[in-house]
Amino acid sequence: MSAVPNEPVLLRRDDGRIAILTLNRPHAMNALSGELIDALQAEFDRLAKDRAIRCVILEAKGRAFSTGHDLREVAARKDYTFHHDLLTRCSAMMLSIQRLPQPVIAKVHAMATAAGCQLVAACDLAVASSEATFATSGITNGLFCGTPSVPVGRNVGKKRALDMLLTGQFIDATTALRDGLVSRLASPDKLDEATMALATQIADQPPQQIASGKAMFHRHMEMSIEQAYALATEFMAGALQSEDAQAGIDAFVNKRPKPEWKGK
Repeated sequence: MSAVPNEPVLLRRDDGRIAILTLNRPHAMNALSGELIDALQAEFDRLAKDRAIRCVILEAKGRAFSTGHDLREVAARKDYTFHHDLLTRCSAMMLSIQRLPQPVIAKVHAMATAAGCQLVAACDLAVASSEATFATSGITNGLFCGTPSVPVGRNVGKKRALDMLLTGQFIDATTALRDGLVSRLASPDKLDEATMALATQIADQPPQQIASGKAMFHRHMEMSIEQAYALATEFMAGALQSEDAQAGIDAFVNKRPKPEWKGK
């Protein structure tokens, strides 16, 4: 299903140091078409070089956050090469979120299913409306959600992930919070405010520490606990030498106002 004529499939607006990306295929429930995947990738590539932006919010227009891959597009082609290329581009886009220096917050106002649920899980943080729902529902269409299983399993753990993957059943926002798929809940009328408050709090922190700390966290989560402690020890010992850390600790110890962060 194509986009509305003259309407880009992805919108961006900046609010100070916060970039807000909006999935703009409401007529298609924000299904991740190849065009939308490529637009997200291009924007993430730009953001990776944009030091003025400290945090990214990913939101969507319409009745769904995203219902996953565009099955009309998928069904239009039967060949392996086309499907493999589409999924490869999607996986690369999801990995770009983890590799961005800025934290990415999913603002989930409504349902997120299949690769849409994957997109939520791939973000560093997620603020969900209390009315949002989540599912890895490919199995109900005859297809196990293989690529969504990668970040979802890392968010919620093996048994909860397999419960979702093998049944395709929806979970509500409270369950998503309990299981670790989202990090915060808000009432629908407070979702914008709560998400922006979280993004602003992150944007106010020292940017170099946020960027390097995010990268370190994602690295150590894939390591053994011994390797993780070694990496984190090296990271913190180096971080303590930074101008921002020394100024911040000095301000705390001597009860001075928080300094202006220097790190870029």
